Parts: sequence; structure tokens; C-alpha cells
Amino acid sequence: MFVGHFAPALVAATRPRAPGLGTLFVAAQLVDIGFAALLIPGVEAMRVVPGITAMNPMDLYHMPYTHSLLGALLWGAVFGALIWAITRRREAALLTALVVVSHWFVDLIVHIPDLTLYGAPPKFGFGLWNYPFAEMPLEIGLTAAAMIYYARRTSAPTGNRRLWILGGLLAAVQAFDWFGAKAPDYSIEIPLTMLAAYIVLALVAAWAGANRAVVMAQEEAST
Repeated sequence: MFVGHFAPALVAATRPRAPGLGTLFVAAQLVDIGFAALLIPGVEAMRVVPGITAMNPMDLYHMPYTHSLLGALLWGAVFGALIWAITRRREAALLTALVVVSHWFVDLIVHIPDLTLYGAPPKFGFGLWNYPFAEMPLEIGLTAAAMIYYARRTSAPTGNRRLWILGGLLAAVQAFDWFGAKAPDYSIEIPLTMLAAYIVLALVAAWAGANRAVVMAQEEAST
């Protein structure tokens, strides 16, 4: 799953004391950001195996530090602690950590068994990548529902134009991920492209959420 990972970020961003949407977008993909970064020096590893799943040719055979449940919990704890140190808001830190950890559970739905609990077998994964007609509507539905929820629970003085630009970018990136040409072999371009995509999406999310306020917070302030 790709843009579906941002659904928990959009939902979390509707909380009155949540961190910014850009921060939550980073949290949603922090596990994959770490994976891409660790691929470059070879600490974690993958290879391209066409046909390994119907939708994704990546054989993610060694990623104990990012795609184990223990690893996700540690990444979430560290990033949550960083947000607490910056904001001094417990809710912001907790929401950030939860969004980070949500990545493992969302991956569990679509990955073939390549996820672990603590970096060693057994490996888990329900394999929805082998069923495009189930995975694609699920990913679209999760992201669209979260986007609509976020739009309804927040407001901006300039309207929703920025938010729909973000939505359009998410749709374009997901379409490229599904239908774009696949690399025939692993190269450093794969993690570099991943990192570039996450940076762009986080920056656009930060821009889209910069002038939005939680409607609930506004209503409570006026009572």
C-alpha cells in the first residue's frame, strides 16, 4: 500500500492538539523513509523479482529494522519523543507515534509474508497485492474517506483548493505507482525515488494544512 498509509495521518490531523499535516505525513511513511535510507548503505535489502506479486515486483526479503513490529514501535517512540520535545504536547506526540506504528498494520494487509514481529521469522502478510481488484478499491476508498473526513473536520479561510491539490497529487502518485514502468533490477534510483516522493508529498501536505484549523476546536473556543 502507498497512499493508503496517509489515511491515519489525515484522521489524526483532525484532533485539536495534533501536529501539522506535513509532520503526520512524515510519520505515516517514516518506516518506508527509514527503509529507503537503509537500502542505500545496504543495511536493509530488497530485490526486484517480476511476478512475485500481481501488483508489486519488490522482494522485500531483509528489513528487520523498519518493517518488524518492534522496529515500527521504536521508530514511533523516537519520532513521538521528538515531537513532544518540540511541542511539549502529549497528544501531539502520541498521535505521531500511533501514525508511525499504523504503517506496519496497513502493510500487513497487502504484503506477502515479509513482515516480522522482531526482525526474525516467522514472517507475516495477508498478500492483498496478489488481488488488484480488492487492493485498489481498498486503497482508494481508505484515502478518499480520510480526505473527506479531514476536509469536513477542518476549515480554511481560503477554502479547500489546497487540499484538493494535495488529493490530486496523491492520486497521480498512486496511479504512477500502479501503472508506471517498473525497474527491471534493483538500483540506488529506487530508494532515492522513494525519498524524493515522500519529501514532496510531506511538503505539499504541510502547505495544504498550514492554514486549516480544526472545526471542533473553533466551536469549543466560541462556547
